[in-house]
Amino acid sequence: MRRLVRPLSRLLAPLTLLALAACAPAPIYKTSPNLVSAVPFQVARTPERYANGSVIWGGRIVAVHNLADRSEIEVLAFPLDRSQRPQVGDSGNGRFIAVMHGFVEPMDYPEGALMTLTGTLAGSRAGKVGEADYVFPLVTVDQAHRWTQQELQSGRSNVHFGIGVGVGIH
Repeated sequence: MRRLVRPLSRLLAPLTLLALAACAPAPIYKTSPNLVSAVPFQVARTPERYANGSVIWGGRIVAVHNLADRSEIEVLAFPLDRSQRPQVGDSGNGRFIAVMHGFVEPMDYPEGALMTLTGTLAGSRAGKVGEADYVFPLVTVDQAHRWTQQELQSGRSNVHFGIGVGVGIH
């Protein structure tokens, strides 16, 4: 019996790890060694230290402001998971302004939606959050992705354990 269990356990362990890894989608943007590892509230304290640094940041859209030659999206930053999806259950990492060239349709980036972007740090700007003074890092956006509900759910287990009766509707 032992002779059968050992080979079986050696086979099951890698298969289990492979199955778990297959659940998480791959990151949407390639990382580089030059990425700034600081989060927005840290960059806001000393923006000159991070000037022209590359970032992959994400979070919840607070507002979209369209100007004559660009659009600015205010984002409440959250940590990203391995797939670069914002993890809103964690504490926020400050706010930043994503600067996009041209016009951004506010309906494509609605308030409350989640997004992830890559870009270059382009200084900071003083502003307000409510009545409080705030310093916003500015990110010139290279690429941006707004997450759909389906994308946010992909890779999460649909298996739930519990006692009782339940109904799941998708």
